[in-house]
Amino acid sequence: MFSLLLLAAAVQAPATLDGKWTVDLSSEPGKPYTQPMELTLAADGTVKGSFYNSEIQAGRWKRDRGRLCASFRTTDGAGPYHSTVCLTGATATGQTWAEHRNFLFNWSAVRAAR
Repeated sequence: MFSLLLLAAAVQAPATLDGKWTVDLSSEPGKPYTQPMELTLAADGTVKGSFYNSEIQAGRWKRDRGRLCASFRTTDGAGPYHSTVCLTGATATGQTWAEHRNFLFNWSAVRAAR
């Protein structure tokens, strides 16, 4: 019985946003469009990494009210992108706002294949 519990614990995804993710940015059914995201959550509450091949310039994370979420800022060189992501089981859901591009985009992510 104990070995089954250990096996089940090893199979479960870690309850963290740390690591590499594949973000689904598809806007049309049947036309996949993904981009990478890599997050490192530091003990001081900061977030480092990259999203859509852009380095995270500043970010914060927090575990509160039963959720683990992070917010961070990246840029495309023309203006800032503000993104938020929350862990939802083994996946993540997020949202990106780019005021200079006049859009708000909802997205989802899965852990990147190793």
